[in-house]
Amino acid sequence: MLPVTVTSGTTFRNTVEAGPHRLTADEPVEAGGTAEGPTPYDFLSAALGACTSMTMRVVAIREKIPLEGAEIQVSNDRMYAKDCADCVTHNGYIHRFDVRIKLIGNLTEAQRQRLFSVAKRCPVAKTLTSEIRIEETLL
Repeated sequence: MLPVTVTSGTTFRNTVEAGPHRLTADEPVEAGGTAEGPTPYDFLSAALGACTSMTMRVVAIREKIPLEGAEIQVSNDRMYAKDCADCVTHNGYIHRFDVRIKLIGNLTEAQRQRLFSVAKRCPVAKTLTSEIRIEETLL
């Protein structure tokens, strides 16, 4: 994968370059930004939603499921780990993503369940639920 380059100046506004694509990331006005683009967590939610949609599309094509489209709504928040009764982590925060999937097309219940089962296996979801290492280097 090619690297994504993020540049900034004296504000929270960042320019994101991903291959030939240019995007803007920012913070809301109430957080000190100018709201000129999605927040970093919005981009993270978008990555999860897009990956979920694409994963279902691959299976729909392969298995000839007449999926006409999908609407994926992703929201995220965090909670104190100590407030999560069924979590392994007990310190700090637990990040939570709520993914709501609407399938469009004349699908049987079996086809709907098949697509729903593969949605949970998208690579971004796997990344978010696995151990992650971030290595930073000062240039």
